[in-house]
Amino acid sequence: MKTVFLNVAKLNFDGKLDFSSISNLTTVKEYNESNKQEILERIENQDVVITKELALDREMLLQFPPSVKLICEAGTGYNNIDIVAAREKGISVCNIPSYSTEAVAQLVITYILNFSSSLIQQQVMLRQQNFDNFTEYLQVPHFELQNKTLGVIGGTGAIGRQVITIALTLGMKIIVYNRKQKKWDDPKIQSSSLEKLLQQSDFISIHCPLNGDTQYLIDGEKLKQMKPTAFIINTARGAIIKENDLIEALQRGEIAGAALDVQDPEPPTIDNPLYKMDNVILTPHIGWKRLESRQRLVELIAVNIEGFIQGKPIHVVN
Repeated sequence: MKTVFLNVAKLNFDGKLDFSSISNLTTVKEYNESNKQEILERIENQDVVITKELALDREMLLQFPPSVKLICEAGTGYNNIDIVAAREKGISVCNIPSYSTEAVAQLVITYILNFSSSLIQQQVMLRQQNFDNFTEYLQVPHFELQNKTLGVIGGTGAIGRQVITIALTLGMKIIVYNRKQKKWDDPKIQSSSLEKLLQQSDFISIHCPLNGDTQYLIDGEKLKQMKPTAFIINTARGAIIKENDLIEALQRGEIAGAALDVQDPEPPTIDNPLYKMDNVILTPHIGWKRLESRQRLVELIAVNIEGFIQGKPIHVVN
């Protein structure tokens, strides 16, 4: 069994990961990055292809050699791969659905805690030699989280459920929107329409996959339904929010702020207004990048490959 990892630097950017669980199963070639021409050269005579958020469109996949039988996306989202074209070529595509559940949920809660105490704004003021919070009355919003409402879009997935679990310990009320409504045992968790969630939530956190139904799910019209005191958080995929509409809503003060670990595109262009907005927390898709999460991802890739070798593939998405 021969395996090639086409862009390992996307995962092992600090060189701290141990890939022995994979190399014990299969011969592995690793490349830090691969462009379109290099992809076709490097997958020759390979059985398994591992990628991390690398675009594999229909045109590319139809040129794959017959040796390739499995593409393992090193992550949860697989919208970068044309899974229909892969199926037509007889190639299975698998993903890793739960490797970063705790890490991403912790990041969401970190955003919420920061917004409730205006912690980042206060640090920015200090760097600007503005000490008004110490010498005058408190200049920034500062409020408790108990009894505040968290709206979770896609709350039946692993990350959404973990966010809900932590938020409940903080005393928050939960509203969940999902295409298939779920009955919750806890009276503090209520299923609702998207419209009701937008209107009633103090914080909104997005945890749905990006697909044809969810692209630009949150646009200018939806943002206008939110409270002017509400914050929106996106750790899923950038294109679920229509970014230009979000920027305009933030500039007009239609909502209080946004925390974005994902953008559209990634990375944002240098002139993107989001970089300089006081009511925005912007991070470079770090939710999955904790060392423990990435090592867990490697181990689960090995589990996927082992299942494939044994004729019992798991987490196949096509």
